[in-house]
Amino acid sequence: MRVQIGLRIYAWIGAIFLTTTSSICAHHSVLGQFDPENRVMLSGVISKIDWINPHIYMHVDVEDESGETTTWRLESVPPAYLYKAEVTQEMLMGGGVPVRIEALRARDETQYLGFVIRIYYPEGHHYQLSVDY
Repeated sequence: MRVQIGLRIYAWIGAIFLTTTSSICAHHSVLGQFDPENRVMLSGVISKIDWINPHIYMHVDVEDESGETTTWRLESVPPAYLYKAEVTQEMLMGGGVPVRIEALRARDETQYLGFVIRIYYPEGHHYQLSVDY
């Protein structure tokens, strides 16, 4: 009888552990936060890159038609993905030259927030940082 009670307790503890750790380890999906039907093509200069986990963030200074500059914060892949592809922060910065960036806008309509799909550089090369949703 004591063995059965002990097993039940351990089973409950195991079940609680499994349900809580899955939510702790859960990660947001790109399509959960960003809208593939709401794309934007930005032209500007990458002014800063936060090369941190769980995702790299790029700050892109974009000038509008009136000459006013706004800074977009663009989420990207985890740093490990770019390390593996041998792409460095300096390579993404592009030496401060203007770039074009294809991105998905945030679903919650947060202004100036998106997720990077591609970065195009003036000399013709580009980085594909995500699947094409």
